[in-house]
Amino acid sequence: MTSTETTRPELLGALRDAVQAGMPTTIADLSRLVRIPSVSWAAFDPTHVSESADAVAGLVRGLGVFDTVEVSRASIGDTQTLGQPAVLATRAARNGRPTILLYAHHDVQPPGHDEDWESSPFEPTVRGDRLYGRGAADDKAGVLSHIAAIRALVETVGSDFDLGLAVFIEGEEEFGSRSFSNFLDQHRRELAADVIVVADSDNWDIHTPALTVGLRGNVTFRLTVRTLEHASHSGMYGGAVPDAMLATIRLLSTLHNEDGSVAVEGLTSREAETPDYSEEKLWHEAGLVDGVTSIGSGPILGRIWSKPAITVTGIDAPTVANASNTLAPVVSVRISARIAPGQQSGEAFAALEKHLLANAPFGAQIEIDDVDQGNGFLVDTSGWAVSEVKTAMTEAWGADVVEMGVGGSIPFIAELVSVFPAAQILVTGVEDPGTRAHSPNESLHLGVFQRAILSEALLLARLNERS
Repeated sequence: MTSTETTRPELLGALRDAVQAGMPTTIADLSRLVRIPSVSWAAFDPTHVSESADAVAGLVRGLGVFDTVEVSRASIGDTQTLGQPAVLATRAARNGRPTILLYAHHDVQPPGHDEDWESSPFEPTVRGDRLYGRGAADDKAGVLSHIAAIRALVETVGSDFDLGLAVFIEGEEEFGSRSFSNFLDQHRRELAADVIVVADSDNWDIHTPALTVGLRGNVTFRLTVRTLEHASHSGMYGGAVPDAMLATIRLLSTLHNEDGSVAVEGLTSREAETPDYSEEKLWHEAGLVDGVTSIGSGPILGRIWSKPAITVTGIDAPTVANASNTLAPVVSVRISARIAPGQQSGEAFAALEKHLLANAPFGAQIEIDDVDQGNGFLVDTSGWAVSEVKTAMTEAWGADVVEMGVGGSIPFIAELVSVFPAAQILVTGVEDPGTRAHSPNESLHLGVFQRAILSEALLLARLNERS
């Protein structure tokens, strides 16, 4: 079989039946994973991430097709501190067939406040055609899409197939993949593959599949602004002494132009054509409240996919409930910058740092630390693997595939390309515009989930027969 051929009708039908018949088991397995609060952030209990890794390893072992299955950790940077546990499984290719590496992550974002959820974040709940829960989509559904696709392949062609398989289920993607580089070095031989599928992205809508071909990079850091050695009485000194909050507000306001576009010299944009996307669609999918307008200029998707963005994602300052009549001496904020594909994150960080130091008001002292960086990525769509996956998606969904960019970041993909330059990267996913990943009431559309599983099962079957 070549990438230009459609899948044999009998194989397509058998895989479709296997995926559909397996959905109750797949949803039950996913629900068990969602119940494990595997938040990988430093402030949360790491035993839950270990429990999640063990549960995933059990699912992988249960497939009965891998030569090796292990839970492994790697050190973070040059330290002796170990990162969160990942699951790694391998099966050698035979008879000249390719090897495909399937990636997802089993850690999740913090849930936020329980009162913002309509049901408990770690109690999977079906309402209508969606399964709600933290990680129900991002990315435990990605984990189960791999598991269920392999199950369907085994159900259809048996366990004695020739395709080489590697499964890598990471445990700290939501906390910056800080041990990822060392993990790649430690397991380079096991992770080597002809095709890498990263199941951690979006679809155009619940009826239309998408292949992600562009991702922004990211730079995040803590910015601390200090104006006083200690808090001072606001009545005694206010009007003559700049407090840290005033200095912080003034400094942050320099990051954007009047229309909300980024005003930092040295952050680049990229020109690329985008599909039509209306203000009304943005208003609906993003959840804008009445009266709020979009920011930036140019086509909306161009702003999201190909231009930089800067967001203040957190702030440490006196709370309203505990506010006293004092001038705050110090304020810290967390800044998250998204970087246009094609710009190196180190170059972007240097531009941000230079801008903040140059624009500190009133001589305020500025400190920048806790820096994370990741490069963006542009997919080479000329390879045979892209044709294979697009054929599989079209057959599974009954709709043409949209090639789309994503405003978010998956920085480790650039590392995968660096370590495995000959591998073809396919960025797929189980999410849709209604998923609300990272937000309260995150959910998975079960129809999208089933079609994503069938897409991957078809891809595996096609590669198993690839001549």
